[in-house]
Amino acid sequence: EVQLVESGGGLVQPGGSLRLSCAASGFTLSRDDMRWVRQAPGKGLEWVSFINSGGSILTYVDSVKGRFTSSRDNAQNTLYLQMNSLKPDDTAVYYCVTGGYGYWGQGTQVTGSS
Repeated sequence: EVQLVESGGGLVQPGGSLRLSCAASGFTLSRDDMRWVRQAPGKGLEWVSFINSGGSILTYVDSVKGRFTSSRDNAQNTLYLQMNSLKPDDTAVYYCVTGGYGYWGQGTQVTGSS
């Protein structure tokens, strides 16, 4: 059974940092591209980042470029999202998702608030 479990969310002041983790099980992470997707309160899903299976191709939505960095440790079957200079607009539930959007984690809440 494929499982994706996110962790690392929380409440952070504007300008602060968080690192999200996504632990994968039931499949070999190194074989799949991965994405982070978020959903802000009352809004639809928004793709945040893409990382290819080898970690050499990284793309981001414009609103997080220069602030967020996605990475992966294939040996540990874990995906990461380092979030710096957080803004209130980054408040959302963050999901890790397999490349083809077939599998989703349960999400972790990130709240940027003073």
